[in-house]
Amino acid sequence: MPLPSASSSETLVIALGGNALRKKGEDFSVETQYRNVLRSMQNLRPLFTPDRRIAITHGNGPQVGVEFHRNILARDWYPPYPLDVLNADTQGWIGYLIVNALHQVFLEHGIRRQATAVVTRVEVDPEDPAFQNPTKPIGDFYSEEEARRLQEVLGLPMREDAGRGWRAVVPSPWPRHVVEAPVIQELVQKGVVTVAVGGGGIPVVRRDHGYQGVPAVIDKDRASAVLALEIGARRLIILTEVDRVYLNFGTPQAQPLEHLTLREAEQYLAEGHFPPGNMGPKIEAAIHFLRHGGQEVIITSIERAHQALQGLAGTHLHP
Repeated sequence: MPLPSASSSETLVIALGGNALRKKGEDFSVETQYRNVLRSMQNLRPLFTPDRRIAITHGNGPQVGVEFHRNILARDWYPPYPLDVLNADTQGWIGYLIVNALHQVFLEHGIRRQATAVVTRVEVDPEDPAFQNPTKPIGDFYSEEEARRLQEVLGLPMREDAGRGWRAVVPSPWPRHVVEAPVIQELVQKGVVTVAVGGGGIPVVRRDHGYQGVPAVIDKDRASAVLALEIGARRLIILTEVDRVYLNFGTPQAQPLEHLTLREAEQYLAEGHFPPGNMGPKIEAAIHFLRHGGQEVIITSIERAHQALQGLAGTHLHP
């Protein structure tokens, strides 16, 4: 059955949470991560209807940390690769796992769709204040002596992390533009389920000769919001471990939120209800998307995604 014309379809961006690849405490084997990805794509299967054009984004925080640590361990034999290259590396193999899982689900359920992954660059501002104050920890923990040696080798600052040891820290600048957005949009409009902006994208800055990678990690929800705007998505779906957004999360006073206006989201964020290392970036991404023309953001779990699209689950944010 042919797909309907683009004018009669809806474009969605679905941002996968880290639990789509690996749950806390699990090993980093490819088998474990593929099993989780396959389960996630099976949960999302009802979303792949003929009238939907879909782009899927994903995180890569733990995975790029593993690759970073692997590079450090092998530094006496091979030169460490820069962080932008490690971002590209993890984008590639995570995208490969997701596309394989999608094809398996499509075959099992007779869904006539194609899927592909696009290694994606995301432009950031070289003057972003984040470059003056790196805060995003990556990789393993080291002693202070090891950290000082690694700082000389890697050129990255190392900081003590909550008494657990020293880790490399990198900037997390705001995304400005998805370089491959026109290609992604063309693929999505042709009905290809397109995996893109993995791990927030490869951070690059514009130079006279083109683009140059920088040592940074972009938040994947923020980058997903930028991608959604650039490819004309009406809705952005942010999938995480919880079924919806809560006030006072993790306390006896926890209050689930079914609906949020843009103004309410801004107010609660300013009041500190959404911590920077947890729900904060998701709410920031939602605010950015709605401020710049997006119509709806849904925040829910992978298991409730289909129900959330029907208005039966999740937190729904509107302008």
